[in-house]
Amino acid sequence: MTRRLVVEADGGSRGNPGIAAGGAVVVDPESDEVLSVVGVYMGIATNNVAEYAGMIAGLEAAFERDAAASVEVRMDSKLVVEQMSGRWKISHPDMQSLVKRAKTVIAGRDVAFQWVPRLSNGRADAAANESMDLRESFRRDLDSGHP
Repeated sequence: MTRRLVVEADGGSRGNPGIAAGGAVVVDPESDEVLSVVGVYMGIATNNVAEYAGMIAGLEAAFERDAAASVEVRMDSKLVVEQMSGRWKISHPDMQSLVKRAKTVIAGRDVAFQWVPRLSNGRADAAANESMDLRESFRRDLDSGHP
């Protein structure tokens, strides 16, 4: 049986561009237990770049836990969800390179993208804000079952 994981991802910038970070949590959908929290400090970047950074870091953390997992990515960025789902064109060169990187992480794996309201994405938003406040990246694995 394939393990299911949820990645809640977000990104933010204080100014656009400005101090920016992505954030993500890896969640067990059965128990709603947060397994990992990741913050990716970007320095100066746009909000959209930070959104992608959070999503990519969350996917990497999920697949480090279980390379064969089925992953649902939940984000409040309609742009990222629609671009990664193939429904919206990607014309900006920075976005094209981020999508290419994300697709490399995803390659051949079962990944779906779902848009969620901002109020439903508080855990990932908190991780992004913590990374901006600290001005550094971090990863915390919270469950005892992770090596």
